Formats: sequence, structure tokens, C-alpha cells
Amino acid sequence: MATRTILNDSDPTLRKKSRVVDRFDDRLHQLIDDMKETLIEADGVGLAAPQVGVLRRVVIVDDGERMLELINPEIIEQEGEEEGPEGCLSSPGKYGMVCRPVWAKVRAQDRFGNFFEVEGEGIVARCFCHEIDHLNGVLFKDLVTRMIDPSEWEDDDDEDYTLPEGYEPPDR
Repeated sequence: MATRTILNDSDPTLRKKSRVVDRFDDRLHQLIDDMKETLIEADGVGLAAPQVGVLRRVVIVDDGERMLELINPEIIEQEGEEEGPEGCLSSPGKYGMVCRPVWAKVRAQDRFGNFFEVEGEGIVARCFCHEIDHLNGVLFKDLVTRMIDPSEWEDDDDEDYTLPEGYEPPDR
């Protein structure tokens, strides 16, 4: 495994649509393993292959219990809507409020090509949507209703928004 470089949001690669994965081979497995190591090193909750310069439909999401490997992921169901803070490993130091579903179900393939479904709520649903957006060339800053400063997260008296349960801003 190796840590890969995370592209900055000014890199044009992040604006391109990723291609479907159709080969479930050692090369894909290496990409997935490298992405996991990169995500851990960056102290993030999600990473999409375009963020490391690979235009393939591959996403890693840390749901708090395990690292989910999502190949060719699609959101097949979603419920609710909440505005919450988001950041991105490709946009260090930038944070904004984004409206996302409260709950989402994703259909994807594992590293061997087997289909499965997984669901998540709160920060996990938010992460599913955020990372799948990357696969389509969409960045969180395209969806931001307003940019915020991380210090706003520490103000418990601010009633303009509510953090998703379990969400903590990344240490940067």
C-alpha cells in the first residue's frame, strides 16, 4: 500500500466524470488499498478516486465501524433533507453549508464485482452523496449555500444550523 497525493480543488481532473469500473483485478485492489491508506493518513471520512487522479468510479467511506469500498456506487434511495457543514480533502481549510439527504441507500460493487447495498444516515449519508458527486465532477463548493468558518462549529448557541449527529470537524 502507498499513500497517494490528494489533488487540490483547482485541478481540472476533479471536474471530469469518472468511468465505470469493469475490471476487478489486482490493479483495482491496489487502488482501493492505496485510497484507504491515503484516507487514514489524511484523517478524512471519505475519498473518491478522482481526488487521487484516477477517473474511475471508486469511493472509500469510513462509516465509523469499517472502511466501505464502493465500486460503481449509485444512490438508489434517499429520505429527508438537512443542511450541514462540509469540508473536503481537496479543499483544505474551506468549509460550507450544504443540503443533503438525512438517509441514503447505495448500491455498489465490492472489489470482486459482487453487488451489494449499504445505507447510512447523518454524516454517512452526507459522505455517500459528497463522494459520489466527486465521481460526476461536482465539488461540494458548487452546492454550498454559504461558506463558514470552523470556529462557528464551536458556538453552541448558534441556531442557524445543526451539525449531523456524530460529526466533528477535521483537525487541520
